[in-house]
Amino acid sequence: MKKIVAVTACPTGVAHTYMAAASLKKAAAKLGVEIKVEKQGASGAEDELTIDDLKAADGAILAADVAIKDVGRFDHLLAVECSVAEPLKDGEGIIRMLLEALVEEERGKQG
Repeated sequence: MKKIVAVTACPTGVAHTYMAAASLKKAAAKLGVEIKVEKQGASGAEDELTIDDLKAADGAILAADVAIKDVGRFDHLLAVECSVAEPLKDGEGIIRMLLEALVEEERGKQG
């Protein structure tokens, strides 16, 4: 099972941040992917990703319309970046995009 991490963040840090997180979680469950989503909102970060979460992850989704706090944490991961509204429209599509990129990366490593 693939493990992915995600961050959702919108300018006000309220509705879209949480709706996008819920959409990604629902899509991940449907696709058989393990996901942990950090929500960066008006009151700070919720469900913060730990060092262990980041080490165990195969890839990341960065769904934000504002700067993500400590974005350097994701430098070692293949990441899909999109607006916070994208997961609301097509959470499955965003996750599939990341999964396909991970497959391509693995093929590249195999030669």
